Amino acid sequence: MSFEDYSGVWVFIEENEGKIAPVSLELLGAGRTLADKRGVELAGIIIGENISELSDTVFEYGADTVYVYDQPIFQLYRTESFMKALLHCSEKYKPEIILYGATSTGKDLASAVATDLPTGLTADTTELDVEEDTGLLLASRPAFGGNIMATILCKKYRPQMATVRPKVMKALQPEKGRTGKLISEQIDIKEEDMRTKVLKIVRETTKKVRIDEADIVVAGGKGLGSAQGFELVQQLAKTLGGVVGASRDVVEAGWIDHHHQVGQTGVTVTPKIYFAIGISGAIQHIVGMKNSGMIIAINKDPEAAIFQSCHYGIVGDAFEIVPLLVKEFHKALHGEEVEV
Repeated sequence: MSFEDYSGVWVFIEENEGKIAPVSLELLGAGRTLADKRGVELAGIIIGENISELSDTVFEYGADTVYVYDQPIFQLYRTESFMKALLHCSEKYKPEIILYGATSTGKDLASAVATDLPTGLTADTTELDVEEDTGLLLASRPAFGGNIMATILCKKYRPQMATVRPKVMKALQPEKGRTGKLISEQIDIKEEDMRTKVLKIVRETTKKVRIDEADIVVAGGKGLGSAQGFELVQQLAKTLGGVVGASRDVVEAGWIDHHHQVGQTGVTVTPKIYFAIGISGAIQHIVGMKNSGMIIAINKDPEAAIFQSCHYGIVGDAFEIVPLLVKEFHKALHGEEVEV
């Protein structure tokens, strides 16, 4: 394999019902940084039906080139059809790096493509960099239960690939009117050759809290001692009009459902304000909230790692501090005293 044949950074542009997934726009921002460092093109690849007009958005968010596969067979995501298109494009144009969002679609597609190329794949990446001279992708993610950060390299194969969690990278400000090179591709795939068919799409009917969309997240950890102690977090979140988050230990203890978990094995959040109450600050948790606008930590251990990652830290007993916060915030926001 001659690495000289490979050039450029690609982002798989995930779309659903005509809308680009936010993580794809975030990856264009990260990809722009990598491409500029290498002095190469940044490209987006879109696969679907009636999606060519989405290329305008991809250009505005930083891409130089957009590859489009716009055919009826790509109306709905299926591993086999999308994999064939991405393999076709990759083998024809030979990118050096391909990035995917670590969504259910992105992870499924990336693993299938990596198997068939074949090449390596780093999953759930939280940091990206590239060696300027060699083009070696430095994909970092927490390892060993979140206790260390591991940087994973793919030295022998190209393209290098990684899935990146939503909300970890930052999208560029769109540049209205920005254009680039649009390349329309076709691939000969017949419906009768497909091994799977989408018979029905059942929309989720249960209502879940979307903590990744909240402006205020109040998260609690095992330092609160019990499910009863964790109710302090819920009281503060209710007072502020925010949502409840939790560390992995809390979820595993059964104090709250998994969709409230923040961290590498949970959800990545970027609220305007993030409270970390009784949370020690393991890397596994930090990677899920480090890009929050303001991080306020409350912990009775002055040496807790969380104080290395917060903007404001309060050393003290949460059972004394949080009730005072609830009382003062309630008075300021609602104009009345409340007993806690």
